[in-house]
Amino acid sequence: MASHLKGRLAFTLIEVLISIVLVGIILPPLYKLITLMQSSNSQIFTYVQKQKQESKAINTLYLDILSSDGNITIKKDEFTRLCMENTNNSLYGLTQAKVCWVVLKENNTLVRVEGNNYRLPLGLEDKVEVDMAMKNLDLFDVYRSKDGVLVLAQESGKKPVSFALYGIYKPQKKKPKKKKQRARKPRKSKKPNKPNSPRQR
Repeated sequence: MASHLKGRLAFTLIEVLISIVLVGIILPPLYKLITLMQSSNSQIFTYVQKQKQESKAINTLYLDILSSDGNITIKKDEFTRLCMENTNNSLYGLTQAKVCWVVLKENNTLVRVEGNNYRLPLGLEDKVEVDMAMKNLDLFDVYRSKDGVLVLAQESGKKPVSFALYGIYKPQKKKPKKKKQRARKPRKSKKPNKPNSPRQR
């Protein structure tokens, strides 16, 4: 009885062969499944990253407009160019910044330009920071009313994004102060000399 039990502690050659065949059948589909899961996870991660980047860009644009003094210029050609002359929403620690959102022709890429005292197109001496916000834009448009701003943006193959801000008033131009004119004193009119009356004799 003991010798029989000792013999069963080891696998027979047939059992080993069967287990190898079973592992060979199971492993390839399992490997494919793992590869598919990794690819799927990679795609999900890329999608989430893009969504984060898009939402971050829209969030930044929203804050740029909200924190501006209302001095906003919009130039429209193929795409809209939006500039805020003064905004407190700086990504680089500036107390006041000029921020422009511009769509570049290459891949219709939306970029954010931050700096001070620069003009578009940029010159070599302009010190600015340029950040890529969105790629492959089908739409980027901005509308301005008396007290509000409406923004529309859409990346290729994605749903359009829009938001509106109210209470963004255009800064009023200061009227030049009129100089107070001093009241002129009326000139005393000189009385015409009366002709000498003939003396009475």
